[in-house]
Amino acid sequence: MTSIPWTRAIPLLAAGGMVALAYGCGGTSSAPSAAVQPASAQPQSPAAKPPTPAVLPKLPEPGPALPPLTYDAKGRRDPFAPVRVATEKPGLDVATTKLVGVIQGRQLLALIEVPDGVGYILKPGDVLGNGRLTDITPHSATFAVAGKSGQRDTSVTLKLTSGE
Repeated sequence: MTSIPWTRAIPLLAAGGMVALAYGCGGTSSAPSAAVQPASAQPQSPAAKPPTPAVLPKLPEPGPALPPLTYDAKGRRDPFAPVRVATEKPGLDVATTKLVGVIQGRQLLALIEVPDGVGYILKPGDVLGNGRLTDITPHSATFAVAGKSGQRDTSVTLKLTSGE
């Protein structure tokens, strides 16, 4: 048996596939099929019945009403209740925060506490409320605060207090 290079085998396989496809589809037709006329051009016999509509299965009768769904919060927020956005607090003001500590490692990190007791660990460049932390020393943290409309940009420096 001789071997055929694969570059010559591909066209042979393609031709064989087309022959198999034609054979599977019924081969070729010797007589052309009758031309199909549009529905408006075909004569309608008066005895022809209109097509019957498809019959849909009958739906079951509704049963008794189900009790309303309830959610037991167990101290969590109801995920189905609309979220209410507080409009009283416009945002966190850096001037109301407190520098609690400074962490010395590869870089200095500031431990900042906001008025409601939540603490944040910040590095230079981090944003907190209306300010961006620009500098940290072992005893202070400096924020750049964008001025409101008509006011200049300012900076706020928080100093570390020794023991309260």
